[in-house]
Amino acid sequence: MKYALKLATLTAAIAFAGHAFAADFVEGKDYQKLANPENIAGDVIVVREFFWYGCPHCYALEPHMQAWAKTRDKDVAFFRTPAALNPVWEVTARGFYAVQQMGLENKTHQALFDAVHKDGQRSIIANQENLANWYAEQGVDKAKFNNFYNSFPVSTKIERSKKGAMRYQLTGVPAVVVHGKYVVNGEDKKVTEVVDFLINKIREEKK
Repeated sequence: MKYALKLATLTAAIAFAGHAFAADFVEGKDYQKLANPENIAGDVIVVREFFWYGCPHCYALEPHMQAWAKTRDKDVAFFRTPAALNPVWEVTARGFYAVQQMGLENKTHQALFDAVHKDGQRSIIANQENLANWYAEQGVDKAKFNNFYNSFPVSTKIERSKKGAMRYQLTGVPAVVVHGKYVVNGEDKKVTEVVDFLINKIREEKK
């Protein structure tokens, strides 16, 4: 009887600890709530990861976001969004959208991060020519890449990225925006834990 009581007490303690851990995520500390949230219709919860290939913090966060994306729930949509807050960042943002138009985003995304931060090839992201040459080395058709780089579809996505960053009041990266309402900053696994916490929060708010 005493054993059963102790086991029940231990189980309750563990459950309480898990609940307390989730409750430890505090607005203003672990995430920010936007004053003017975006109105996103539908049942799908949208998560956007804003990044720049030259950012070491984005590179540190990337494996955690990739692992999270593979196990996210079916009602969660995930989008990588290259930040284009200035002309330097816009170079790789255009490159990202160009290869995305060609269906090669997943093939080249991590490879470019690794080339810049693991191999120290920062000159790759200095300009369109360097970027095009690097993508060509990965098997991307250089002529098609350059055609897409300044194309209307890519320019449209760049403008959406800029407007999104302004709407979400982003001043830097990495930044993960949950359903146009909450912003999470950081570079470790805790970011994905906060994102999941906020996803559940959005679900509750939708009820």
